[in-house]
Amino acid sequence: MAEILRVGVAGLGTVGASVVRLLQRQREALAARTGREIRLVGVSTRDKAKDRGLDLSGATFFDDPTALAASSSIDLFVELIGGAEGAARASVETALASGKSVVTANKALLAAHGLALAELAEAKHAALAFEASVAGGIPIVKTLREGLAGNSIERVYGVLNGTCNYILSRMELERLSFADCLTEAQRLGYAEADPTFDIGGFDTAHKLAILASLAFGTRIAPEAVDIEGIERVTLADIDAAAELGFRIKLLGVAQRTAQGIEQRVHPTMVRKTTSIAQVMGVTNAVTIDADAVHELTLVGPGAGGDATASAVVADIADIARGVRSAPFGLPSSALRACERTPVQRHEGGYYIRLSVPDVPGAFAAIATRMAERKISLESIMQHGARAARRGADAPVGVILITHATTELLVREALDAILADGTIAEPAQVIRIERE
Repeated sequence: MAEILRVGVAGLGTVGASVVRLLQRQREALAARTGREIRLVGVSTRDKAKDRGLDLSGATFFDDPTALAASSSIDLFVELIGGAEGAARASVETALASGKSVVTANKALLAAHGLALAELAEAKHAALAFEASVAGGIPIVKTLREGLAGNSIERVYGVLNGTCNYILSRMELERLSFADCLTEAQRLGYAEADPTFDIGGFDTAHKLAILASLAFGTRIAPEAVDIEGIERVTLADIDAAAELGFRIKLLGVAQRTAQGIEQRVHPTMVRKTTSIAQVMGVTNAVTIDADAVHELTLVGPGAGGDATASAVVADIADIARGVRSAPFGLPSSALRACERTPVQRHEGGYYIRLSVPDVPGAFAAIATRMAERKISLESIMQHGARAARRGADAPVGVILITHATTELLVREALDAILADGTIAEPAQVIRIERE
């Protein structure tokens, strides 16, 4: 058997503790599969006294994760601290600079500094592996980088944030408001005390930037992602979607267009018959459209200690075998620049919900503004009781579904409708993702 692979783990939170347990539980199986014993020899954590139920008797404690990363006692550094800067960045850079391979689950670090870290890893002939950074236990990074190397990928999209998917699922299935579902998600630990990073779409954007780089051979560029969160989704939208045969998901979508690579995160109408629509609760799913395999969907747990640890340990096993893939599928020097493709150029169908006074001429005025921009309407649906039961001046909910058009034209038409005074408040607009 080859020499021992000595591993140091920085961060013993939920994921870090699960990684240690998995390495110990699967010690013999991993040795048989990789031809090497994988031994935990060093750990770094802020609270050494905390009882995590782990056997750490064979590991040396380091107060400073950067010192662990620099130590000659380890061959492989596992970063599970989190965050784009500070100790996480410093320790990963230190490990790579000293020629050690790195495994990380840190999507924020990769989104902010992935290209520079990949260049450093390549210069030092070290591995930089990050399967756990996107979609937890789903092997999407390896699928894009290695499994589909013979394919030309046209689009990659998916449900990449369990918090948002849990909230939207509960809203639909239990008829609860967004606020009530968020409170419940926080109580169960699915959402942070400050949930902005999740519900605002930023977590999904970081993951999408990584997937886009792998899928299209571009430099990772989180600033190129257009982002909308789920805060404005209401039960009225959930109900209308169901009536029309759709379900609302927060999707991250990256696709080739004539103008370049389009990257966007936003609430999306998806047909209930699609694979993505069936994914409920905290589960994640990623669909890949490619020329040889056509459509491939991977579904699984997107977070949690064991699921994420599974991906971390898979990377450790690859490194034990001697696998050294270019982090983003191509040498860093071959990655193309990724410029932002304005979302105004996006083409597709749209769901539009308007609050319209129930007076003569209101619908005609809306139709006129749409027709001026050659926006074709697939359907018009009225939601709510008639005026006789609501009061003569009460507005009525109107749902428009458009045929394929551009974001720019939709926004121009709605701005004109609002300026006309035909509607009392800005419209709700949700894009419809093609199948």
